[in-house]
Amino acid sequence: MKQLKLVVTAMALGALFFGCKAKEQTAETQPPEKPKAEAPAAPKPETPAPATPAAQPEATANAPAETPRKGFDRALLRPAPLKDTAPETYQVKFTTTRGEFTVTVHRAWAPNGADRFYNLVKHHFFDSASFFRVHPGFIVQFGISAYPQVSAAWTNATIKDDPVKESNKMDFVTFATAGPNTRTTQLFINLVDNSRLDKSGFAPFGKVTEGHNVVEMLYDSYGEIPEMGGSGPSPGKIEAEGKPYLDQNFPKLDSIKTTTLIGPAAESAKP
Repeated sequence: MKQLKLVVTAMALGALFFGCKAKEQTAETQPPEKPKAEAPAAPKPETPAPATPAAQPEATANAPAETPRKGFDRALLRPAPLKDTAPETYQVKFTTTRGEFTVTVHRAWAPNGADRFYNLVKHHFFDSASFFRVHPGFIVQFGISAYPQVSAAWTNATIKDDPVKESNKMDFVTFATAGPNTRTTQLFINLVDNSRLDKSGFAPFGKVTEGHNVVEMLYDSYGEIPEMGGSGPSPGKIEAEGKPYLDQNFPKLDSIKTTTLIGPAAESAKP
């Protein structure tokens, strides 16, 4: 599995190398690109000068994210059939250990990305997953399952690229990538205007429309991922060991309790 899906051409843009095993996406202080298992030799984007993180509250109610409920939706073990077409517009409420925020998706912005996100949310892929990479002044990255079996199943479940129609401005949500047509499950939320990532093919499909303050407060003091030279969580280990690895070594990380389709999408999702 490629370990890191750099959110932008991590090196070329200097800010978003996403990490996730050789294949997963990881945004780094440089343009996003998913670093591959052995961090792909994507051009290292010039890392944007790390913004001095504003002192963040130490998540009082930030007890180690509860362990995954009682298992996951078994449908997640077979990605191929999960290809429902998403509504033209839908919303997803994220309930996290820090609070709630809502993402509004516009399928016209990036149809393939919007459909993939819709199916992942519909089957609760993100439940119990952690925000493993929070780079102040850049991005928040997540999208590695809390369950190793699920991560393994989605390693090669890629989707084709979408043309970039919207820009990676603050609050816009985008899939991380490790190169052309390599998007799987890792995403990032832009914490600032990262429009420089547009030219690298990062196509936003949605935007945080409620709860921006919650996203801004996600725990960010563990530093960059190892693949990017930091001492933070290793995307590869998250994929291999799941949430127990994070609870034991990075207990203060914020995580997603559950995601919920709201509005018309919720009706569309019913059998």
